[in-house]
Amino acid sequence: MEESVATGAEVLATVVRSGVVESVHLGHLASVVAGRPGPQVGRPGTTFFPRSALKPVQAAAMLRAGLHVDGELLALAAASHAGLPWHRDGVARILAAAGLGTAALRNTPDLPLDADAAASWRAAGSPPTPIAQNCSGKHAAMLATCVAAGWDPASYRDPAHPLQRAIRRHVEALTGDEVRHVAVDGCGAPLFSCTVAGLARAFSAIATAGPDTPEGRVAAAIRRHPEWLGGPGRPVTRILRAVPGLVAKDGAEGVFAAALPDGRALALTVLDGAARPVPVVVAAALRRLGVRSAELDAAGHVPVLGHGAEVGAVHPAEPAEPAEPAVPAAPSAAGTGAA
Repeated sequence: MEESVATGAEVLATVVRSGVVESVHLGHLASVVAGRPGPQVGRPGTTFFPRSALKPVQAAAMLRAGLHVDGELLALAAASHAGLPWHRDGVARILAAAGLGTAALRNTPDLPLDADAAASWRAAGSPPTPIAQNCSGKHAAMLATCVAAGWDPASYRDPAHPLQRAIRRHVEALTGDEVRHVAVDGCGAPLFSCTVAGLARAFSAIATAGPDTPEGRVAAAIRRHPEWLGGPGRPVTRILRAVPGLVAKDGAEGVFAAALPDGRALALTVLDGAARPVPVVVAAALRRLGVRSAELDAAGHVPVLGHGAEVGAVHPAEPAEPAEPAVPAAPSAAGTGAA
């Protein structure tokens, strides 16, 4: 029987209030250095659901299947966007280029993720809609891929659909893992499992891919348009802005993955699903990979407040050196040949 994601989890971060440890966040963290496992927390070989952190891999698979987008719209295809007007306009542009309207979207209706945008949405009397939901860029790209490939767009969410089979193959190619579980993600699309270490390997492959490959195009879009991947002030956007050349993506349930242009990479999952420790753990992991910047330090600082004043902070745990055997790096993204 497969081990629970809780098995072997270790402390990722501690929450300190007025000098006292108030709570802890457990989880798993993997890193890749020169194609081999680097410092780790917990068991990086644990199988889990990477949630929206998988979107750059999905976007690369869609490009391989015939999707025709680049620049900010490609970043939007890999995004968990804030639902700002320009995000929603970008989703409509992806659909229009494929000859489709917003009625074709089959993701979960929701309000914009950005609090101010959600308040304006409510004030206008608008109901939750698919285009406002943070995954609508991915769903628009999935529909556009179906049109480009000549596949039925109406059933694009079916795990047996040619689009989803192509994505699954590419997840396996870049992570080096067998997809052992298929679930329904929060947005309604199929969600494929991998290991924490496999997610780090996938991001390493994307970050080092050649500029003319699908993976390299996804990396360039994320690097150049971080506000389209998240939104102003979002932790993933702040971290991307703080580290030039970084490729990164957040996911629900405390998931995050990132990689540098030379292939140094990390992936993590917080066991309790909390987002609070993620910027702290990511910033500390990037520092251990050799990144130094005041902007990264600022993005990775999460204060603990008492009566509106800072009385403590979230602190990262120190990882261990890898105890497991070296895992070969994923094949070069340019040469996978995955559909």
